[in-house]
Amino acid sequence: MKIEKLSNFSKIYDQYDVFLIDLWGVMHNGIRLNPGAIKTVENLSNNNKKIIFLSNAPRPAKQVVGFLKKLKMEEKFLKNVLTSGEAAMNSLKKNKFGTKFYHLGPQRDDSLFFEVKENKTTLENCDFILCTGLFENQMSNLEYYKNLLKNFTKKKLVCTNPDLIVHRGKTQEYCAGKIAEIFENLGGKAIYFGKPYREVYLSCLDMNKRTLVIGDNLNTDIKGANNMKLDSLFITSGIHKSKIKNDEDIEKLLKKYNVSANYFQSNLTW
Repeated sequence: MKIEKLSNFSKIYDQYDVFLIDLWGVMHNGIRLNPGAIKTVENLSNNNKKIIFLSNAPRPAKQVVGFLKKLKMEEKFLKNVLTSGEAAMNSLKKNKFGTKFYHLGPQRDDSLFFEVKENKTTLENCDFILCTGLFENQMSNLEYYKNLLKNFTKKKLVCTNPDLIVHRGKTQEYCAGKIAEIFENLGGKAIYFGKPYREVYLSCLDMNKRTLVIGDNLNTDIKGANNMKLDSLFITSGIHKSKIKNDEDIEKLLKKYNVSANYFQSNLTW
């Protein structure tokens, strides 16, 4: 299937009932909202289309909603916000991987496991490792995590954000998926919550509705759409922007990640 360059989103919106939209890389860059994307969402809302924001954020949905409000996103667009962190927490509350966990990630993510905080323990004593990201004082030293985890690969690692990297403005940052990748390379087993894994889609979609997935990450957003046999729009100015100089590069990149998309736009614009 050859991907179609989309000059105006308004050309195709009426073919779909539901729009499953990524946040970071599509709606905002971690610092400010994308005006074109906001205009698009506004037009979809005015045309009574269902909008679901699905994020691989390793924290509760209400925290993500709070962050979006700080960026000045209007509350009327925030009725359906889902996160990988919330999906993971639902399993944790059922003791699916054991009871005691070691939290590998920044302190700001502590709210994710607030309801089971008494089960937090040391790496030596835990049943499983709960990875929400990187420690604030070790944001770029991947060797640190290899050394930290190398003797604990018999424990499972629960990854609440399958993304490998994200761009905060112009700065690249590693995500929990990078730690899970390191853990697997050491011989451990990682369990992922979020895109591109089926469970997170089944929790929020009616598969009988015509759905378009919009995202900037080929490995999560677009692969997830492929896994669920849904149409997709690839936003090229997001996470893969440094690898895209022209339209031909997009075809090569899709091939490299072994995915297909129906459309592409540089930024989401109506």
